[in-house]
Amino acid sequence: MSSHRSNPPTKYGIVLFPGFQALDVFGPADVLNILSKKTPLELSIIAETLDPVSTRANLPGTATIGQRVVPTHTCENPPTDIEVLLVPGGTGTRDSERTQPVIDYVQKAYPALRYLLTVCTGSALVAKTGLLDGHEATSNKRSWSWATSQGPKVNWIHEARWVTSGNIWTSSGISAGIDMMYAFVASQFGEDIASDIAIQSEYVRNTDPKRDDFAQYSG
Repeated sequence: MSSHRSNPPTKYGIVLFPGFQALDVFGPADVLNILSKKTPLELSIIAETLDPVSTRANLPGTATIGQRVVPTHTCENPPTDIEVLLVPGGTGTRDSERTQPVIDYVQKAYPALRYLLTVCTGSALVAKTGLLDGHEATSNKRSWSWATSQGPKVNWIHEARWVTSGNIWTSSGISAGIDMMYAFVASQFGEDIASDIAIQSEYVRNTDPKRDDFAQYSG
């Protein structure tokens, strides 16, 4: 049995905005779904309103299909006991008006969190809060120039699958969030638990945060 923390976090939140990337959310969420078979967890979905939030962004040149998720809480009336908050990325991160409520919420929520996790360009949203200033972080490689411009005081790590800096975990693009979540689960609940979930999922993990096969495609 591998070692793990004596009090791993059990209360999780995911914040959504129109145009979030589906796998940024559902990849890590599915890891938590399976984990909850072994350890009771709570998961809140937070958005500007309680209306279903679509993966489609109301921006030119975006996807013509999408899926919608029903939030459990609003940014104005969120749970007060979330321990781990995940911020996804996606095309919608470029809609500054629709993401401002999310940015404001993350900034207010952070002091009470045990951990803040971002996937893809979710790190660009968090960078706008100033919370990443002085931290190492990474982001989506195809959106690298734009994402990193959102946080000039962040120590952006170009070649990384995910980066841990203090209690903030950031991952590279889309699928990298799954590897980050497995690493997070391993750090909190034990490597044996993370490995068993990966086997159940028939998922081949990248366990090396410095191995980044997509840095070469940076844009």
